[in-house]
Amino acid sequence: MATFDTIDDIPTDSRVLVRLDLNSPIEDGEPQTNRRFERHAETVRELAEAGHRVVLLAHQGRPGRDDFTSLAGHAAILSERVGRDVAFVEDTYGEAALSAVDALDAGEVLLLENARMCDDELPEESPEAKAETEFVRTLAPRFDAYVNDAYSAAHRKHASLVGFPLVLPAYAGRVMETEYEANTAIATREFDGPVTMVVGGTKATDVIGVMDALDDRVDRFLLGGVAGELFLRAAGHPVGHDVGGTDLFDEQWEANRELIESVLDERGDALRLATDLAYEGADGERAEVAVNDIDEKEAGYLDVGSETVAAYEPAVRESDAVFVKGALGVFEDERFADGTVGVLEAIAGADCFSVVGGGDTSRAIEMYGMNESDFSHVSIAGGAYIRALTGEPLPAVEVLEAAAGRQ
Repeated sequence: MATFDTIDDIPTDSRVLVRLDLNSPIEDGEPQTNRRFERHAETVRELAEAGHRVVLLAHQGRPGRDDFTSLAGHAAILSERVGRDVAFVEDTYGEAALSAVDALDAGEVLLLENARMCDDELPEESPEAKAETEFVRTLAPRFDAYVNDAYSAAHRKHASLVGFPLVLPAYAGRVMETEYEANTAIATREFDGPVTMVVGGTKATDVIGVMDALDDRVDRFLLGGVAGELFLRAAGHPVGHDVGGTDLFDEQWEANRELIESVLDERGDALRLATDLAYEGADGERAEVAVNDIDEKEAGYLDVGSETVAAYEPAVRESDAVFVKGALGVFEDERFADGTVGVLEAIAGADCFSVVGGGDTSRAIEMYGMNESDFSHVSIAGGAYIRALTGEPLPAVEVLEAAAGRQ
């Protein structure tokens, strides 16, 4: 487990620099509210109520992309969630930003402009190199403490994540604490009964690598999504979808074929593959077909079938722990939500430790009216969740641990 200090350890009346992850979907140029605001608001509110002067760093998108925008709209959403004004300055470490930081009174909150608008932020470099950047060297002297609450970006070596902890006393925020503890449980905890992992989503490379790395930490894998189709293909079933003569999954298949075949050979007894799949029928309604009846790639499969869901549900209920990475189908379309929703509802009703990870899957919980409180933890992380599952080091966590050793 991590051995970092937390916001409980910050000296009173401190000026605190806090890194959040408010990266959000952008529609018509405006950020859309999501669970990240609600989760980070807890840390911000607690620091402000303790009388600290709170300055926030966050990012939105990447340079060159449509979602690379200012954080002005994020400040408005965060203000609503925190329950107090969150001021915004259209600057990150120039004179306007420094003046706004200096003018803060106890309990006030300020959000600086998008950290990724700074040239020093994005290149992946060592913490030592990031600590020497103009960004860090200019901003750090204004503060008494640094807090990282951006667990979902903890796998990045960006200046705002790994540079400041080398030059300031550094602490973990509430999101960092809870996410790290829950997401590393599969690698650090001993469970009395079976451990099950639900594997789905569209990014097969990520989850297949996790399956291989976890090895005997997981007793059974319930597969769906793109990864599930690729394993069915490896098992000899001609699933997939050709569009204009092009196999939509061919790139992921070629990139992962050797590893898939290895996992299938070595852990075949632990794999639960779909026995039926759902697709859009000629009448536009949901239709299902048994996997054994598929003899050519003639349909795009959008969910696991009802027989598969019926088999997966008891496997979940018999588990001592369940970890979810990815949706089993295209749940955004209600016709193809049965797999994802059915298994999530089974997990919610089971007496087990449960962690649901990945933005899409957690969005399904909200979209279909399930209660987050029915799960042990619903993660807001993606890449960091993947790495935590396998015990892979997270650079932003490592520098927090190192800082705790110096404090």
